[in-house]
Amino acid sequence: MTLLTPISSSKTLTDIALLLARIGLSAIFILAALNKIQYFDGSAQYMASAGLPSSLLPLVIIFELGAGLFILAGLATQLSAILLAGFSIVSALLFHFNLADQMQFILFFKNVAMAGGFLALAAQGAGRYSVDAKLLKNN
Repeated sequence: MTLLTPISSSKTLTDIALLLARIGLSAIFILAALNKIQYFDGSAQYMASAGLPSSLLPLVIIFELGAGLFILAGLATQLSAILLAGFSIVSALLFHFNLADQMQFILFFKNVAMAGGFLALAAQGAGRYSVDAKLLKNN
């Protein structure tokens, strides 16, 4: 282990870090989907205010919940992570692009940061503590 690679020089630490990354990255999408279900009408109005048809809301909920659960479990992680990175960027552009508003500025770059995290996860894979690892072990 070196000062420059304290995690990547240890397979165990890498796998723990990937698990924690998957938990953190998935939580926001799982919770967002549940929030959209709980406040369905308000969420539909918010989508409509951004110029999107509110009829897309059920698809957004299914995507956020499904992809979030896939990331959490480490199932089809690289594909799910790439899709969520794209979703994060599109959401930033559609809902948070008023960069003159400080809160929207923060939310915009939060989405950009999440996309970066998902791309790093896509590049690295889910790690040992994942469904992907179990499936690949059987091949």
